[in-house]
Amino acid sequence: MKRDVNKQLVKWKENGSRKPLVLRGARQVGKTYSLEEFGKGNFQVCHYLNFEEDEQLAAIFKQDLKPDRILRELEFYLDRPIAVDEDILIFDEIQACPRALNSLKYFQEKKSGLAIAAAGSLLGVELSEISFPVGKVEFLDMHPLSFCEFLGAVGDHLAGDFLKEFTGDKDIPEIIHHRLWQQMKNYMITGGLPEAVKSWRDNQDTPLAAFKAVRKVQKDLLTSYLADMAKHSGKQNSMHLDRLWSNIPNQLAREQDGSAPKFKFKNVVPGIRGYERLAGSIDWLTKAGLIKKVTMVNNGNLPFSAYARENTFKLYCFDTGLLGALGNLPPKTILDYDYGSYKGYFAENFGAQEFQSRNNRPLYYWRERTAEVEFIREFEGLIIPIEIKSGWVTQAKSIKVFAEKYNPPYRIIMSGRPFGIDRKNRVHYYPLYLAGKLPLNGTITTEK
Repeated sequence: MKRDVNKQLVKWKENGSRKPLVLRGARQVGKTYSLEEFGKGNFQVCHYLNFEEDEQLAAIFKQDLKPDRILRELEFYLDRPIAVDEDILIFDEIQACPRALNSLKYFQEKKSGLAIAAAGSLLGVELSEISFPVGKVEFLDMHPLSFCEFLGAVGDHLAGDFLKEFTGDKDIPEIIHHRLWQQMKNYMITGGLPEAVKSWRDNQDTPLAAFKAVRKVQKDLLTSYLADMAKHSGKQNSMHLDRLWSNIPNQLAREQDGSAPKFKFKNVVPGIRGYERLAGSIDWLTKAGLIKKVTMVNNGNLPFSAYARENTFKLYCFDTGLLGALGNLPPKTILDYDYGSYKGYFAENFGAQEFQSRNNRPLYYWRERTAEVEFIREFEGLIIPIEIKSGWVTQAKSIKVFAEKYNPPYRIIMSGRPFGIDRKNRVHYYPLYLAGKLPLNGTITTEK
């Protein structure tokens, strides 16, 4: 599967002052595959080491963290020489060997010519108790496949190329709009985890059977994530994490207007109430990359962080496919696009996932009194409110309230209706599948 992260990896390689790279992300997002494909295609030799597969590998890092000695012993372990100026060294599952993670500091200081790229689950990398090589490494975050990547992975290159090249300077033909909308629904069911995408791709000629196979993959992945929680947090804490994570789709039915409600803590974990008691678990799942936290702001000015209410937020799953699997939502209900109060939440979850795939910055929503806008984002110093509608209804009173109070250059309403721009009223109507393209044209300008 061709991943967009490859472009960033090439930029890292070509940087004359590069540091060791740590590719972070939740489990099963494709970190190992991407690094190996990049290494094989851009270096003379790609040396791959996996710290989970062979626990004895960690013994090389026990004596000291001197790069010359480590490289010499790694050559014996690999049974081949390592050319410092021509090869790449990949440390996979680096969270299983914290001293290897810490050694990156010394490689940067004493062997800067050697390309080292490490991959690790956020569960281990972010939560490691070992001294971290701050300032001595570069980070690159990896997410599930975006919608555009999904189109390429399943072989719909016509739709994928159109989406990549679309800049907003012309209408989207109806036949293409319907194609992209249908594929977006397929993506909502499948999500962006490579194993689930592969299962869909290999069976897509028989859609219902394919989605059944996809759900099986997703259920297995959920089991593996829960096992990771227990491994890294302990039995008692993992029970709280499991309940919290599983409760995300359960909260959707609380409000019947189709939009995602703010997260409520009551009855999530028996005997525990209030943000303070669950803050640690929420932070843990966020650091692990398993949830997306969208914090409320009560003011439409910059910086958003100054007006954030840390104990008022919405929680989204990091992958729409797993969201459906967590909630036991049958794929057919998404294909039929008739799933009640879940509908708005799925649309918003898709938007949040696409926004952070494009730009991995914190997400915020705005609320003052009874008015609420699902997302407010900053592009080149300008504030743009974004309202997401689950279907073809595009009445958006709250975003109008925001516009009247804060006068943004324009506002965006994302829904199922075709692309169009109302320049007089400064409203942009975007199909939901364009969420990963914002801002169109790569820049934001005021409307004239």
